[in-house]
Amino acid sequence: MYSKKIAIIVAGGTGQRMGAAVPKQFLEIERKAILLHTIDQFVAAFADIEIVIVLPEVYINEGKTIIEKNKFKNTFHFVAGGETRFQSVKNGLSKVNTSSIVFVHDAVRCLLTPALVQRCYQQAVEKGSAIPAVSATDTIRLMDGESHHLINREDVMLIQTPQTFQSEILLKAFEQDYQASFTDEANVVEAGGLPVFLVEGEFENIKITRPLDMAIANYILTKRFS
Repeated sequence: MYSKKIAIIVAGGTGQRMGAAVPKQFLEIERKAILLHTIDQFVAAFADIEIVIVLPEVYINEGKTIIEKNKFKNTFHFVAGGETRFQSVKNGLSKVNTSSIVFVHDAVRCLLTPALVQRCYQQAVEKGSAIPAVSATDTIRLMDGESHHLINREDVMLIQTPQTFQSEILLKAFEQDYQASFTDEANVVEAGGLPVFLVEGEFENIKITRPLDMAIANYILTKRFS
């Protein structure tokens, strides 16, 4: 059961905070697009994985070109993103039509490892879901109007992707109407009445959103390749 694996790689944004001429998923590190680095990790984890790439509609052809040049043996689908992450993921889920384990991953988290993908898969098979998380290392204060107070950082977990689920759980959850609180898939599943289960994430699995993140990613990938 659940031998089929599908990764929905969400790259529906235009990356305005990066200040680049193209969306950040197409920027290159070590002469390779960020999107391609991300895909490589899933393929390295599971050679038979099926991949759904969610892109702004005007960039779908560019995404197809990247895949064609690299001659992957995997099955790829391309889907246009929506106005929200919820809608983009829902569009991607339209390609999930058999019982499977579904990974939903930010395209610009290109520093994940195959070990994380495999860990998420195993837990999702056993428990239904696997949400990567790492402990907070900074001091954290919670704002309450103009006041604020310290909270115990040992009680805080920072959530990452790939958020991973049995397909039946995720498809059912996304039948709900959109809510502003749906910032990730775990929130959607919880709103549908099911618990979600955390799994150990990776501190290097950062989301590239600003130029500084590019510099960090470049350093980490250069170190890995050397």
